[in-house]
Amino acid sequence: MSEPDLLCIGSVLWDVIGRSNAHMRVGSDVPGRISRLPGGVALNIAMAARAYGMRPALLSVVGRDPAGDDLVGALDRMGLVTSTLYRSEDLPTDVYMAVEGANGLIAAVADAHSLERAGDKILAPLDALGFRGPIALDGNLTEDLLGRIAADPRFRAADLRVAPASPGKAERLLPFLEHPSATLYVNLEEAGLLLHRGAGDAAEAAEALRARGLHRAVVTDGPRLAACAGPDGTVSERPPAVMVTRVTGAGDTFMAAHVAAEAEGASAAEALSRAVQAAATYVSGDTY
Repeated sequence: MSEPDLLCIGSVLWDVIGRSNAHMRVGSDVPGRISRLPGGVALNIAMAARAYGMRPALLSVVGRDPAGDDLVGALDRMGLVTSTLYRSEDLPTDVYMAVEGANGLIAAVADAHSLERAGDKILAPLDALGFRGPIALDGNLTEDLLGRIAADPRFRAADLRVAPASPGKAERLLPFLEHPSATLYVNLEEAGLLLHRGAGDAAEAAEALRARGLHRAVVTDGPRLAACAGPDGTVSERPPAVMVTRVTGAGDTFMAAHVAAEAEGASAAEALSRAVQAAATYVSGDTY
């Protein structure tokens, strides 16, 4: 079995998603489809990266319950490395539930309490792995654990890629603004929360995050401009126009495509272009 070339740290759970082609509002009762799929920010990144040819390992918690056994079995069949998971005897497998309509995400509830309670137990495999490749970290970890990771010597020189999970958790990532090698993947709203002010577009926001001390910022804005600002300058790309049929997991797909492109040696502009195209293809429903 080949060694992992990407570590994904954070939420690994079941996504329960209700989708309808109808426009929805609070109180809507419409026909649609309900599916249960493997999900969570860290897992979404891992699954997408696997589709792009990488071999990700997962650092998270999954319960030793029927839902957890089903989930690990599904991930093994995908070719993901699950031996690094913390399997808890007393914590249930986490679940994310969302409702999506033709007008986007209507509402969502994330039951990620097991991940929060497991704490740094999920990091136990790090020393044994001796890993030197890119590490994807999601903001579903507790604020305390994220702060400790930002200061942990094992991560100080790492190629650390960080996603906030949701705008409500964006400010948990403030410690990474001073990390010497972290790349933050945020949308324009999340960038504004980190900056404590608005920004005109993704390029302006990315450069403002750099000015705050961040090593590298990748900022998206839905169908509008996406940008990456790093030590070598700023590149930007406008996504192609597509019909949106789903939104949950789009940011994770973008991040995985960007990481995979750079792992293959793509330039900053090419990596951003490939990530933008991958996200557009995903939201249009043309891939898994």
